[in-house]
Amino acid sequence: MSKLRLGTRGSPLALKQTQEVSALLKSVHPGLELEVKKFQTTGDRISEWDSPSPEQPVGAFVRELEAALLSGEIDAAIHSLKDLPTQIPETLEIAAVLPRRNPADALLTRDGLPLSALPRAARIGTSSLRRKVQILKARPDLTVLPLRGNVDTRLRKMKRGEYDGIIAACVGLERLGFSSEITEVLPLSAFIPAVGQGAIGLEIRKDNDRVRRLLEPLDHRESREAVEAERGFLHRLGVGCRAPAAALAWVEASGKLVISGMLSDPEGRVVAQGEKSGPVRSAVELGMALAEELLAKIRSVD
Repeated sequence: MSKLRLGTRGSPLALKQTQEVSALLKSVHPGLELEVKKFQTTGDRISEWDSPSPEQPVGAFVRELEAALLSGEIDAAIHSLKDLPTQIPETLEIAAVLPRRNPADALLTRDGLPLSALPRAARIGTSSLRRKVQILKARPDLTVLPLRGNVDTRLRKMKRGEYDGIIAACVGLERLGFSSEITEVLPLSAFIPAVGQGAIGLEIRKDNDRVRRLLEPLDHRESREAVEAERGFLHRLGVGCRAPAAALAWVEASGKLVISGMLSDPEGRVVAQGEKSGPVRSAVELGMALAEELLAKIRSVD
């Protein structure tokens, strides 16, 4: 019987994702034996410390998983693709991208008020510079404060009055059973998500043909093409997850790929948005071209 060793973070959300991956693998390979190894990453440790800094080191949530891949301790690493840097070790590759789920952000508020009805100076918690810039663009009168921890930790902090509202990814709330806590799903036109948000990626060693063949049935072509465009966008910016940057791509019924993006200076004083479309075979190039366009807009103001 064939065996596959999967690596994952040990957070509740990561384990839910691992359950989804395992179920899909069992459905296409009924005789496959799965072994799941849990890792605590640098990003998990920073979250536990509840650091007030909104910045995470690039690759903080994947470094230990990639090390386990490279050493042969695991056969495949399961990632939220928004955590995976655009530059990965040369000997590794993304073997499969699962069908993408809801990429939108959600607003959760203590009093059930939507964004437009929140009082002036209401305190919104988020650890993302991207979300901070977008919230303040929509409501410059609000106060955005750093917030870390798992979803349930963030909810507890809001409910005990430390924050009037928090921002979180819809997909994480849905997977963890917190959909009923959502006050408002924020519009994608104004709140473009993080690159790869809502998508799960499976990373392997390039020389592992056996694992590539096992994972191939899980690869969703349109989700992969969209994520490749978004990662091309972020790669061209060369700023990893530290920049107030966002991109969302999708494949239309006609087969055309569309990518929408946002870029800002760190303080959110200049916010540039744009969109490009073209053939799916040029997904990465479209993402890079959009990044060039937004960089030019930011520089023209500087």
